[in-house]
Amino acid sequence: MTRVCLVGDSAVNLRYELVSRETARDALVTYSLSEPYENTVAVETVSLGAAVSLLNDLNWYLVRFADAALVLEPSISDDEWLSRDLARQARDDEIDPDETDRYLKVYGVEDGELVEPMFVARTGHELPEYDLREVDETVRVRVTEAEFGA
Repeated sequence: MTRVCLVGDSAVNLRYELVSRETARDALVTYSLSEPYENTVAVETVSLGAAVSLLNDLNWYLVRFADAALVLEPSISDDEWLSRDLARQARDDEIDPDETDRYLKVYGVEDGELVEPMFVARTGHELPEYDLREVDETVRVRVTEAEFGA
């Protein structure tokens, strides 16, 4: 199963914004919503293609109410998420899945909420430690080179 995790803007209740609007609610009706982190909404889809398609269906809401859309595709990585753009590129065979792990956006997790991300480039097997603040854990998200440089 491919997971999708939407990271909400800190000023809004993302789940409320999604389920209170008919078009978003219709797109999500077949999914079981969960909140793995305080400011997120997550669903499980059947494939990478279904995940990217769902994100496309929700695009209007994501632009307005979300900070990021993440995809966890087990055929690419069991523990590193993909950014929406990288997931689309992998689905469309624009990038080899083995070449998706160079650039990362690492979120800290503090009190159950994703907090300020830090960008890192993988140069070997080890990643630099998250050092923006003291956190309980981290969440790694693979990003495109363009997202990394932005």
